[in-house]
Amino acid sequence: MMLFRRDGPLGMPIRLGRSVDIVRIARATGHDFIFIDVQHAIFNLETIANLCNVALALGVAPLVRVRSVDDPDVSMLLDNGATGIVFPDVNTAEDARKAVERCRFPPVGKRSVSVGASFLQYDCKGVALGQCVPELDAQTLVVVMIETAEGLANAEAIAKVEGVDVLHVGSNDLLANLGKAGQFDDPEIIAAQDHVIGVARANGKWAGCGGNRDVARQVAAVKRGATFLTTQNDIALLMSAASAWTGGVRKGLAI
Repeated sequence: MMLFRRDGPLGMPIRLGRSVDIVRIARATGHDFIFIDVQHAIFNLETIANLCNVALALGVAPLVRVRSVDDPDVSMLLDNGATGIVFPDVNTAEDARKAVERCRFPPVGKRSVSVGASFLQYDCKGVALGQCVPELDAQTLVVVMIETAEGLANAEAIAKVEGVDVLHVGSNDLLANLGKAGQFDDPEIIAAQDHVIGVARANGKWAGCGGNRDVARQVAAVKRGATFLTTQNDIALLMSAASAWTGGVRKGLAI
């Protein structure tokens, strides 16, 4: 599943939706991937698998943000539909290596080999297992989030870790960690994003920008080299559209 594109793939973070219709909405609204947020929302594993497998059928890449690099469910999520894992709070190269170990098969990682996998429709189609494993590895995205001053300082070392695909700046948490919560136009966060974009490119990785919930800022980030973006979560999108609608009706009735 080709996720990356020149104008930057767009992902919808999912925190509210439990029905698979949220995946259909993501696809219909031009999103390239879904970002199931297990770090901040409560999902059961069966719901995650259902969302992932519908996404696969619709040609939308299903990614799951887990709780940490020590989350024990990573391998199971990958075996049951997820095509990528997003790891929060990656502060060191050692953290990044832990993330890779959970997602990649040996010799790069320590992921267990499953006889079947949702991505392959439980069938290697007559292809030897030795060929299926590299295919699964190639279709698995490892995203590490830079969300602290420590992670920012270690971004270059993190980018050098074999098996990492994306360095994703968590702008909300990074700003909070820098003592500048909510200041998305502050020169320090712009410089941080540019630094991560630079070290990612220099090491053959993609750079992402999250938590930057403004269309103009996201466009600017893509123009500066970000190639992986999350638009806005389903709760905020619903709130925005519902507020605009009711506000419009109230305004019309007030005339």
